[in-house]
Amino acid sequence: MAAQLVLGLSILVVLHELGHYLAARAFGIRVEKFFLFFDAWGVKLFSFKKGETEYGVGWLPLGGYVKIAGMIDESLDKEQMNKPAQPWEFRAKPAWQRLIVMIAGVTVNLILGILLFAFILLKYEQQYLPVSEVNRDGIYASSAGRAAGFVTGDRIVAINGKPVERFKDVQSMRNLFGSTISVERNGKPFDIIIPDDFYKTEAVSSRNRFVEALNFEPSVDSVLPAFPAALAGVHKGDRILKVDSIEISNYGQFRDLVSSMGGKTTLITVLRQSDTVALNMVIDSTGYIGITAGVPYKMLPYSFGSSLNYGYSDAMDMLVINIKGLGKVFSGKEKASDSIQGPIGIAQIYGSKWVWSKFWFITALLSLILAFMNILPIPALDGGHVVFLFYEIISRRKPSDKFMEYAQIAGMVILLGIMVFAVGNDLFKIFK
Repeated sequence: MAAQLVLGLSILVVLHELGHYLAARAFGIRVEKFFLFFDAWGVKLFSFKKGETEYGVGWLPLGGYVKIAGMIDESLDKEQMNKPAQPWEFRAKPAWQRLIVMIAGVTVNLILGILLFAFILLKYEQQYLPVSEVNRDGIYASSAGRAAGFVTGDRIVAINGKPVERFKDVQSMRNLFGSTISVERNGKPFDIIIPDDFYKTEAVSSRNRFVEALNFEPSVDSVLPAFPAALAGVHKGDRILKVDSIEISNYGQFRDLVSSMGGKTTLITVLRQSDTVALNMVIDSTGYIGITAGVPYKMLPYSFGSSLNYGYSDAMDMLVINIKGLGKVFSGKEKASDSIQGPIGIAQIYGSKWVWSKFWFITALLSLILAFMNILPIPALDGGHVVFLFYEIISRRKPSDKFMEYAQIAGMVILLGIMVFAVGNDLFKIFK
């Protein structure tokens, strides 16, 4: 967990600060330091100097920074600011150049998140299920889907008025925060309006998605040895007819029914070639019986172009979800203790097993969150500097150095308070 956390955050912090660094250098602004982690009180793990810049790694793993000459930042270097402005300093440059320098880090994190999502699709997922394939039989509505108003057999038409090609987009968590999904039901158009708190229903209802591509014949494609289905005598090619006395019409119904019978013994009736066979199955406590279905749908491969397109779409979905989630925290609809994660919580999300696809997904998500959090209008964050620069551009008046110093201190106190809360919250959850 620790290794993944350190590597993931190191990648994000270095690239974020590299954005600031490159933008500053492009405008001829001197960068005095480029550090991963903070060298608080001058303590550093190592460093070296090349040209005008000192590069190094600090001991305090709470982020990183670039010290840009002539800028009031977390270093609060009053001595430099008391001297006359030099042409190579941040404060000597036009406001629009300073604005680009400040948003460069956020821009890099945003682009990185999109590229990583695209990479995940191209490298790991490789293919996707088209809505047109699912619409041959219509969707399967799980219990959560039925609660939202879906009916098994509905054919997906659009999401929020836009046609949808990839079935994964129908299942997106973004839809659970409020959306309108248009379907065709018995040949007639129908709109299903999902409320903005539906994610709570989905989260507690079951492990299943609210709509799934499971409305096809419940035939067995393979049987895993030593699992309940194999022990009961289920064979590849069997067609499930009944569970006890309940007739099975599609694979989704069969899966959900069996999943709800964990720890029980049930009678499974199957059609094997031309014979009807009754089998006693002892279902384990997890409700998993060890079969895979014969899925009749054709997948399409991601191309380089489509992976970029869908990578952007997936990244924006995750960004919107987190923005809406934070909005619910501020509005009091969600508890901050349930929603805010510190370093320990993030490490636990990475998990104790190193799975590269999961590592890159979480790192991509954190990159987007880092971009969003940094652009918030809080002094000491990039967003705080951006607000003051916009004020300067609009009013043609530059905030005083003293004001900027006090704002920086206030922002640092706010951020420290948030960090203390997040770490304390992580520890509380562990002990709880």
